[in-house]
Parts: sequence; structure tokens; C-alpha cells
Amino acid sequence: MGDNSNNGNSNRKRKRSGKSKTIPSETLESEPTTVTAVDEGALSSPTASQRRRKKRASGSNRRNASAVASPPHSPTWDEDSAVARVLPAMDSVVKVFCVHTEPNFSLPWQRKRQYSSSSSGFVIGGRRVLTNAHSVEHYTQVKLKKRGSDTKYLATVLAIGTECDIALLTVNDDEFWEGVSPVEFGELPALQDAVTVVGYPIGGDTISVTSGVVSRIEILSYVHGSTELLGLQIDAAINSGNSGGPAFNDKGNCVGIAFQSLKHEDAENIGYVIPTPVILHFIQDYERNGAYTGFPILGVEWQKMENPDLRVAMGMKSDQKGVRVKRVDPTSPESKVLKPSDVILSFDAVDIANDGTVPFRHGERIGFSYLISQKYTGDNAEIKVLRDSAMHKFNIKLGTHRRLIPAHSNGRPPSYYIVAGFVFTTVSVPYLRSEYGKEYEYEAPVKLLTKLLHSMRQSKDEELVVVSQVLVADINIGYEEIVNTQVLALNGSPVKNLKSLASMVESCEDEFMKFELDYDQVAVLRTKTAKAATIDILATHCIPSAMSDDLKS
Repeated sequence: MGDNSNNGNSNRKRKRSGKSKTIPSETLESEPTTVTAVDEGALSSPTASQRRRKKRASGSNRRNASAVASPPHSPTWDEDSAVARVLPAMDSVVKVFCVHTEPNFSLPWQRKRQYSSSSSGFVIGGRRVLTNAHSVEHYTQVKLKKRGSDTKYLATVLAIGTECDIALLTVNDDEFWEGVSPVEFGELPALQDAVTVVGYPIGGDTISVTSGVVSRIEILSYVHGSTELLGLQIDAAINSGNSGGPAFNDKGNCVGIAFQSLKHEDAENIGYVIPTPVILHFIQDYERNGAYTGFPILGVEWQKMENPDLRVAMGMKSDQKGVRVKRVDPTSPESKVLKPSDVILSFDAVDIANDGTVPFRHGERIGFSYLISQKYTGDNAEIKVLRDSAMHKFNIKLGTHRRLIPAHSNGRPPSYYIVAGFVFTTVSVPYLRSEYGKEYEYEAPVKLLTKLLHSMRQSKDEELVVVSQVLVADINIGYEEIVNTQVLALNGSPVKNLKSLASMVESCEDEFMKFELDYDQVAVLRTKTAKAATIDILATHCIPSAMSDDLKS
């Protein structure tokens, strides 16, 4: 979605104390919704134009009542048959009710108040249901209701794909599956192809249907997943409650899942749909591995080679095109073969242009990350590289990528460790959002934001550990203002991750513990006194344990 990525919104309806409330979907609190783009005012009653067409059709039928057969290519017959093809699939669209209990990243020993939401989903083969990942994130209970039914059925979450914003559910009750036909998937639509979005958005309780066309196909920024994958832009709004609903083509096949919209004062009716290649990749990944493993990436940062002088300086010939490697992730498989200033010429025999695009369909180009996203974790790929004017070919094993500051907690509660009132935890995007709100990209400390955007892990278990806050007590007088400051070392030993810090503190027998912090700060505590004071501090703040469960093992 390029420069508009921060404006994307995933959508769902949130309820508390029986009152529904629309929440901007960029926050992970916004409720999941139904299918693709649905207008708030799009109700299931026929429009004036539909009533006129129906009246003309009925008049035509009366005039031709004595005929043996109606004309085979009658416009009225085509329209009715198209509706007949689409309508049966609507019974496969379900309403998703979820109760969420989010972790409290600022007070990691407890959770936030639970809230409920509603969104959309639809039935696929194998007694399974698809919806959005943000619709069931941090779920404690998920229930489904079929169209026209008054019964809610308990659902089981089989897999959650955070990057692609898709979740897979099932229902154990056989009654739920009676009379339900699974949705069939169609091919990736072309520009200007008609799409029909079905779901349960705000504005009513019954199913809602709207229509639009595909206006753009490109690599989009997925707000919930903080990643970039193939996506469809349609010219219809996706409102709160639409998330998770299907988008159908004119043959009644599903061509995508509604998941986010663009909220901007200069834009109207812009919605985004997860296309079938991404959906099928998620399903096949789950079927292959019994769990969701994610989309692989190429663990490099690259720059365009559009400047002719740059290409000459890199030793490229006039007929060669590619992108320059800026940095290689030290923890990725590519680090064994790729080096900075390598020029990647092709991926799996597909030539890469100087702007980083590859041929897509007739008259279209797309970012070469699309080729990578079609692979699965553990797959091999062949890349052609120009290094020092010499050509090289490498076979690499693709893997997933974990940032130094991860975009998601993947359902795990946050880790923490407390000693002498110092609360140590790890930095993640949910933590930054908890501390600084939706505008964390502007409000958080510059050093943390720099690490979020540019830092790479030097080892697979590296974490960014900070002093989240200091719970005031006599032992820590003078340290009360230390907030969200990185811990660099303890008694001269570098802090690699939170578990290593907890282990060093627990085993420390020195008279003093000297914490070396960012901004050249130092915090010194007497070891025995600090450990003894921890018990009283925990009791004062009703904290059940000095460390999270994952650090105890």
C-alpha cells in the first residue's frame, strides 16, 4: 500500500455492556467484520433499479407465457441466473462472535478487561471456517451463527496467520454443518472485474450485500500483520463488522476476504481484500504442517538500481538489471551466501528489474517479493547474483523472519522480571502501542523507533530488554524516573535477552548489581538488600510472581 500503509484499517465491531461501538480498525481492539467492502447503508432490501428490472422481467414473462421457451440469450434470464449462482453461497457466510482478553503489556503480570466483538466468516471444505486473524486475536471464546439461525455454536480456533490476517476455525457440533455448502474459490480477478461483498457490518443485524469492481492489484501493506503481501483494492468501503467476509465474483466463487480499508479525508470507498493466492497459501501451509508456519522472506534489505552511473559502478552490463543488497540479516539462511553490494539479478529464473519488479500478468508488473511469498517455509529457491562483475548462482533455503522488535506476540503473554522494583520486559510493537498509544511511531523514544525500523538481530535469541518502570520503594530511591530505557549490561556482562538477565541476577553473588543502561545511565543496587526487598514490593503491588512463567523453566 506504499505511503498509505499507515492509513489502512482492519475492521470489526466492538461491544461492551451491551452497546455497540465502532473502533478504528488500525487498533487491534477494533472488532472483526464480514466479507469484503460493504457500505454502511447497503441493506438487503431491493433498490429502486432492482425493483424496476424485476417489474420489467415479470412483464416480459407475462407476454411470453404462451411461448414454448424464452429466448436463450435474454438479458433478463442472464441477470436472474447470475443472481441464482451467487445467492446459494450467501448461506455459507456466518457471523463470528468473539470474546477477547488482551494481555496488558505495560503491566505484564495481568490482563486487560475482556470485551466482545462481531465480524464475518464463511464455510470452506473440510468442515472449516475462514475469518480474519484480527477478528479472533487474544480470544477466550469464539461462537458462530449461521444465516437465519438463532443458535450460536462454539468454535475451535485451528490456526491464526498473523502476517496474512487469516484465521481458520471449526465447529464440533454436527448440527452446525447441516444444510451448509462450502464456498468454492475462484481465480485471481482482473482489473474492473465485478465483486460482490457479503458480511455483517454495522447498520443492522442481518446479512449485507454490496457490489464493486477490482480497481487495483498490487503488493499491499497488511496493517494487522505488519507485512506486505498481494492484495486487491476495490471501490467499495469496508466497514466495521465486515472483516472476514467473502468477496464473490460473478460466477459465485470466492475471490478474497475483506480485511481493511483506507481512512483518509481525500479518499472514499477504498477497501482491501485478501486474494485467493494468499488464502490458499495459508490453507495449504496448515495442511502441510498441521500448523501455520508463515510466509518466507528473503532476509536482505535492497535498493533500486535505476541510476545508470550506479549500475556502471557495480559492474553491470547494459542488458543486466537487478537490485543491490544493502544489508543481510545475520540470522537468515541467506547470510551464508549473500554479501552487501551483491546485485540480485533473478529469483527462480525470473529476471528482476532495476526497480525491484517482475512481470505479473499481461501489461502488469509487481514487486519481486510476490515470488518469495508464493514459496513455503523451508522451500529452496535459486537466485542469480552479480558480485565483482562475476555471475554466481546460489540455492538458498527460505525461512521466516523475526525482527529484533517483533510486530506481534503470537498469542503468548508478555515476559517480565522484577527485582527491587525494577520491572524488566522485552520491547515489541504491542508493548509500544500499550505505552504510547496508536501514535507510537511519533511518541516513542527515538532510539527505540530506530531499532524498530532498522536494527537486525545478531543472534536468533536476541531481544531488546528495557526497564519498563520502577515500582517506587526505599531501595530504589533516585531511580523513579527511569522509564523504557534499554538495559545493555549487568556487572559488565552484555544482556542478550530477558532470560539471560534474570539468570544473571538470580545467580549474582557480588556485593553490588550494576545495571548499565542506554543514554550512559547506571543503576547500582546492593545485591542482598535488593533481592530481600523484592518480596515486599511484590506484595504491595499484588504481583503474584517476580518473573513470568516462561522464565521459570
